[in-house]
Amino acid sequence: MAQWRIDSSTQTMVFAATTGQPFVVYWGAPLPVGEDLGALAALSEMDVTGGMIDALPEMSLAPEAGRAFQGQPGLLMTDAQGAPIEPQFVFAAAQSDGRGQVTLESRAEGLRLIHHAQVRPSGVIELKTRLESDTPVRVQWLAAPVLPGPQLGDEIIDVSGRWTGEFHLNHTPWSAGIRMREARTGRSGHEHPPYAIFPQRGCVNTRGVAHALHYGWSGGHRMVAEELPDGRRQIQFGHAQGAERAAGTHFETAPLYAVFSDTGLNGIGRDFGRLIRDDVVTWPDAARPRPVHYNCWEAVYFDHNLSDLCEIADRAAALGAERFVLDDGWFGVRDDDTTSLGDWTIDRRKWPDGLGPLIAHVKSLGMTFGLWFEPEMVNPDSDLYRAHPDWALGPADQVLGRQQMVLDMSKPEVRDYLFEAVSLVLGAYDIDYVKWDHNRLLPVVDAAQARGTYALFDRLRAAHGNVELESCASGGGRIDAGILARTQRVWLSDSNDALERLRMQHDAALFLPAAITGSHVGPRECHTSGRILPIRFQAWVAAQRHMGFEMDLRALSAAEAAVLRDVTAWWKDNRDWLLAGDIARLDSHDPEVCAEMVVAPGGDKFVVMAGQLGASRQILPRPLCLVGLDPEGMYRVALRDAGENAALSRNAGMALKAGPMVVSGQALMARGVTLPTTWPATMWVLEGARL
Repeated sequence: MAQWRIDSSTQTMVFAATTGQPFVVYWGAPLPVGEDLGALAALSEMDVTGGMIDALPEMSLAPEAGRAFQGQPGLLMTDAQGAPIEPQFVFAAAQSDGRGQVTLESRAEGLRLIHHAQVRPSGVIELKTRLESDTPVRVQWLAAPVLPGPQLGDEIIDVSGRWTGEFHLNHTPWSAGIRMREARTGRSGHEHPPYAIFPQRGCVNTRGVAHALHYGWSGGHRMVAEELPDGRRQIQFGHAQGAERAAGTHFETAPLYAVFSDTGLNGIGRDFGRLIRDDVVTWPDAARPRPVHYNCWEAVYFDHNLSDLCEIADRAAALGAERFVLDDGWFGVRDDDTTSLGDWTIDRRKWPDGLGPLIAHVKSLGMTFGLWFEPEMVNPDSDLYRAHPDWALGPADQVLGRQQMVLDMSKPEVRDYLFEAVSLVLGAYDIDYVKWDHNRLLPVVDAAQARGTYALFDRLRAAHGNVELESCASGGGRIDAGILARTQRVWLSDSNDALERLRMQHDAALFLPAAITGSHVGPRECHTSGRILPIRFQAWVAAQRHMGFEMDLRALSAAEAAVLRDVTAWWKDNRDWLLAGDIARLDSHDPEVCAEMVVAPGGDKFVVMAGQLGASRQILPRPLCLVGLDPEGMYRVALRDAGENAALSRNAGMALKAGPMVVSGQALMARGVTLPTTWPATMWVLEGARL
């Protein structure tokens, strides 16, 4: 038996092979350099007992139905005419550089199955599977390298959601059979984002052991977490089943990103965050601070008027905005969402002199300019559809979604048209940002659609390298490493309700860094929930991520404007280290308190933001234990806005309210901080600096 290993600072993965396909014998904490891999592989061998077949089929990197494997196979395929093929692969070759990458190849008649693993600079392990065939075949299912599910865990944590309610964490017990999640809407989806965590018993945010996976693909995926009859567990990720609609000789999965943590769920969030921020995203100007956004959508919707927008821009700049984004409604004959998608020419009724006058005004205020597009879509009521009805994906009599259809991005002529149309606008004006929306589910599951979309993104990025792109899909409907390899920001949700956002941001922090997660202060009365929340709470929730605001700024009172200006200035003063740091979710013993912490790289400062979601069951707050500090270090801690909620927090002599205190890192982590009593929909902000 041969063995290979790859190592990062946080994890080791060991592969072994006999005669059949390779398999994983270890995935966990870093192993010693001198570990005997042969002994480790032998230690993983399992017994055979009554009621079983005489030899236990290996759970390989692509389990094969033809070898009497009792679980879900890693490959389902037919010949070009549809006759099933059940190959039995034999290990053929391996290439390894000793630490950073391994390529393992197995062969069957006319077929090659190649598994590749490499360590990314962030320490995350990236895995891919490629199938090559001498003759055309059809593939219904191809899993990325299949990994063993942890035997010492009790549950699976995966993600679900809906429009304006993204990133809910589901806790499902492991049990005999399959936990299967599949996104078949043509995008990574609100409903089944491609993430999963497999914690061991006792794992919480700040301590414990967990494994996690993220499938970096935007076109719909499938996850299988299966406990076999013999007790073994396997985890598979791949494209949605049946997404490869054409016969071919070459098929490849998207990257599957694997993380191990022995520092709790926060270790998962740390490594996934660093992967996205430092390895996956490419920045037009990495040295440029992330600008504060102003987006006009919830201020004017489709009612574009130059004088109104210039007045709003004046107020945005005065509050600290650095980028002004003109949203939907500037093109075609676009007075509502029923018309003109696909007609990317400026509406001269609204903009008789083009966008130049608005852009000039925005630039004179020291802001840059961004613009909304939805290139993958078309309205039946559009010049484009009337000229090219054959460019729409799916049947002509399909049910519409949001009064629109999807363009077939697999067609080169569609991509050429969109490239020219978008480039014409970007070339004519000084635009440094595009909000790229995707509001319609696909009528069919088709991996070629995602590949075509990626090709358009890549071509536009090459031609307009200074333009930053945001991925928006009815809010958070397309958030994954595949799209983030081509964009620099995601719109987490169309909900600007700060209570909803606080929870969403907190759970999404297990997978996404702050630097790419857009968060805006919305109108006084939220347009998606009807809730009215204090401006201070809204502003601090937005300041947890990439900050912006999105409202009619003319409706702000002087006091509200002062609060927004103050929090925005704080965010700008601190954004460099805030966005470069790792988000740590704090373990609160009060379910109504949602708290997280960021420690600056180097450890010289930190901030804790503790949001009160609702009224606590107990009378007084429970302590919050901090993380990531030097136990021997001394820290000056101060509560920002300590005079808030005086009617509820009545102990005027409470030390933390009276002024800064000096406490050791050990005390802050072991005993914790007791914050003053507060109302629901408020945020305490605790700042710390190491002496």
